[in-house]
Amino acid sequence: MFVCKHCAGHFEGEAVIDANGNEFCCNGCKNVYAYLKSQGLSEFYSKLKKGEQNLAKPSSKHFDKQSASSMFSKLLRRDENSPFICELEVLISGIHCPACIWLNEKALSNLEGVLELNISATTSKARVLFDERKTALEEILNLIIAIGYDPKPFNAIKSAKNSLSREHYARLIVALACSMNIMWVAIAVYSGYFEGLSLGAKKILHFAEFVLASPPVFYTASVFYRSALSSLKLRQISMDVNVSLGILSVYFYSVYAMLSGLPEVYFDSACMLVTFIFTGKFLQTKATQKAARELENISSLFVEQVMSVKNNSRIPNISEFKPCDVSEVKSGDFVLLRSGERAMIDGVVLSGEASVDNSSINGESVPVGISKDDALLSGALCAEGSVIYKATSSFQGSFLNKLSKLLSNASFARARIEELANKISSHFGWAILGLCVASFVFWSVVNISAWSGANAFGIAISVLVIACPCALSLATPIATLVAMGTATKRSIVFKDAKVLETLAKCDIIAFDKTGTLSKANLKVLSEQRFLPFDDGALLALASASTHPISKAVASYILKNALSPFRQDALENIQNIAGKGITATYKGVKIAGGSAAFVKSLGASLADEGGSSEYYFMYDNKLVARFFLGDELREGAKASIKELKQMGLKVLMLSGDKQIVASKVASELGIDKSHGELNPEQKATLIKELQKSANVVMVGDGINDILALKSANVGIAMGSGASVSVGVSDVVLLRDELNDLVFALRLAKKTFKVIKENLFISLVYNALSIPLAMAGFIIPLFAAISMSFSSLLVVLNSLRLKGQL
Repeated sequence: MFVCKHCAGHFEGEAVIDANGNEFCCNGCKNVYAYLKSQGLSEFYSKLKKGEQNLAKPSSKHFDKQSASSMFSKLLRRDENSPFICELEVLISGIHCPACIWLNEKALSNLEGVLELNISATTSKARVLFDERKTALEEILNLIIAIGYDPKPFNAIKSAKNSLSREHYARLIVALACSMNIMWVAIAVYSGYFEGLSLGAKKILHFAEFVLASPPVFYTASVFYRSALSSLKLRQISMDVNVSLGILSVYFYSVYAMLSGLPEVYFDSACMLVTFIFTGKFLQTKATQKAARELENISSLFVEQVMSVKNNSRIPNISEFKPCDVSEVKSGDFVLLRSGERAMIDGVVLSGEASVDNSSINGESVPVGISKDDALLSGALCAEGSVIYKATSSFQGSFLNKLSKLLSNASFARARIEELANKISSHFGWAILGLCVASFVFWSVVNISAWSGANAFGIAISVLVIACPCALSLATPIATLVAMGTATKRSIVFKDAKVLETLAKCDIIAFDKTGTLSKANLKVLSEQRFLPFDDGALLALASASTHPISKAVASYILKNALSPFRQDALENIQNIAGKGITATYKGVKIAGGSAAFVKSLGASLADEGGSSEYYFMYDNKLVARFFLGDELREGAKASIKELKQMGLKVLMLSGDKQIVASKVASELGIDKSHGELNPEQKATLIKELQKSANVVMVGDGINDILALKSANVGIAMGSGASVSVGVSDVVLLRDELNDLVFALRLAKKTFKVIKENLFISLVYNALSIPLAMAGFIIPLFAAISMSFSSLLVVLNSLRLKGQL
C-alpha cells in the first residue's frame, strides 16, 4: 500500500517515482508536485494537514487557443477603452479549503499579465483581470490545471449549488431524527423514571444514546470539522473551531464516562448541540441563498444567439438574417428582433414597429412601443411585432452586460465595517479558548468533590459554545446581502457592499440637470414673432436638423402651422454642428439656430440670449424667437424635499446658462446651482466639495462620467448613456427620482441594522459568557442560546425587506 506524495491518497500496485524517490499514484500528481516545487509553492503542503489533503486527482485536460476560446470566450469581458484588458469569470473545481484558495491566488498572481484576482470561498468562482498582450486565456486555464484544479465555465456552479442544498437537507434530517429519539431516553432519565434500574440497564441506555448521538456528531457536524481544520492550518481560531471542540469534547467525555461506568453521560447534549447549531447554520444559509438569488436574476436573461447581419451599406431584408453568436456582434451590425425574443445588444431602430417589455430590467410592467429612430436597450423583451435595428455596441459593452457585471462583482467586495467585524472575530476566538481553559482549571480547583471534573468540564464546554462569534460574523454580510437583494427588486443596482456604507455617510448630493432632474425632453414654452413669415419654411428648416432644440421647434410648429409642409422645397442646406442651419426655401434665404449663430449672419439682438432659445431668420431678417425648457421629472420636487429633510445638502450642476439653471433650481427648491459647467469643471467642483464632505453625484450622460467617477458615490439614471452606467456605483433602472430617495433610505437603514446586529452580538457575549463561566448555563442551553443569537441577527437583517 502506497501513499501519494501529492494527494495523499492510498493506492496499490506500481507507483510513479520521481528523481528524489517520492511516490505518486499517477503522472498527474507527480507533475503537479514538481510544478509546485519549481515555482516555490511547496508551502501549500504545509497548509494542509498531512495525510488528510483529500485533493482531487489532477485533470488531464489541456487547452489550446481554439478550445479555450470556444469554451470560455463568452465569459470574457473586454474593457472598451483598453480592448486588450480582459476579465474572466471561471469556476475552479476542486477548491475545498483556504489552502486551495491560497495556492490558486499565489500561482495566478505570479503569472505575468494578471492585473487583479479575486476568488470567492463560498462559490469557488474566480474573477481574473488580465492583459492578453502579456498572457493568453489558455495560459491561465492551463496553469489552473497544472496546480491540480479544473477550470469550468461559471454556469456549471448551478448544479453544485443544488447538490450542496440537498446535502444540507440530508444532514439536517439525520440530526433532527436522532435528536428526537435520543430525547425520549434523556427526558425519562432526567425525570427519574429509571432510578430503580440496575447498573447493567443504565449501561444499555447509555449505549443507546451513544448509538443515536454518533450519526449527528460524525456526519452532520463534519462540515464544522472541515472548516475548523482549514482554519487551524492557517493558524486561525474561527467560530467552527470553538463549535467543533465543544461537540467532540462532550461526545468523547461521554464515551469515557460510559466505558468507565460513571453515572452521568452527555450524549444528549452532544446531539442537541449539533442539531441546534446546524439548524441555525441551515436557516442562515437558506436566507443567504435566497437573497443571493435575487442578485442573479439579470444573468438568467442572457441568450447565446441573435439574428444578425454584418455591417453593410443598406438595411438588409429579413431573409438575409442568420443566427449568430451574441459575442460576435459588433457595433454597426444589423440585428433582427422578433416577437418573443430578448434584445442582447443596444441599438437604434431602423425599420419596423414593436411593443417591448422592460419589466425584467426596470420593473415597468407596461410595454412600450418602439419604431424608427427609437433607442433599444439590451434586456428588452419583444412582446409583439418585429424591428430591424443597428447595434450601437458589442455585447460586452451593452447595458445588460454591464448590469450583470455590477451584480457579479458585488459578491467579491466587502464593506469596511465587515472587515473590522471579521478582524475582531478572529481575535475573539483565541480569547474564548483562553477563557474556556481558565474556567476548567478554576472549577477543577475550587469545586473539590467527586463530581468536580464533570462540573468543570461542563462549564468549560458551555463557555466554548456560548461564546461562538457566529452572530458577530453574520452581523454585516447578511444585512448587506438582504439590502442589495431588496434594492434589485426595486430595480436599483448597487456595485458592491462598500457603496451602501459610503452612501449612508454622504453629506452632499449633486445633480446634473438635463436627463436627471428633467426628462431631457425639450419643449417650446413661448414664442416672439417680430415679422410675419411662412410657417412651412420654419417647419421644413427645423425638420432638416437632428438637434434636440430644432426637433422641439419642429414639433411645436407642426401642431400650429397653417402652411403645407414640404421638405423638398429646401435647397442649399448647410448644417453647422452645434450652431444652426441655413437653406433656401422657394428662392428665399432662411436660417435658424442659436443667438450667436444668427448674429454672425447679421441679426441684431438686444441681449445675448439663452442656451435654450431658437432664432429664425427669413429673407435675412430676424422674424421669430422661441423659448424652450426641459420638462421636469414627475416627483422631482417632492424627492428634493425628502432629501433635504434627511439632512442632505442638495446642489445642481449644469452645462446650461446660469440663469436657466437658477430658474430650475428655484422651482425644485434646490439651494444652490452652478451653471455653464463643462465636464472637467463638474469633476473639479466635486473634488473641492470632497475636501469637507462625502459627495454623491447623480447624472445620466457621457458629459457626467468624470463627475460620477470623481464622487464618493456615482449614481446613474438607467436610461442614460451605457458608458455612464459602467462607471457608476449605483444604477436607477426605472429613471425615477423616488428610487434615489429609496436607495439613500435603504443605505442608511442598512447601516443602522448593521450597528444593531453588532450591538446584539456584543451584548449577547457580554451577558452570556460571565453566566456560562459562573456555571449557570449547561452545554445544551449554550447551544440553543448561541443559535438563537445568530437567528436574531438574521431576522433583524430581514426587516430591511419590509420597513422601507
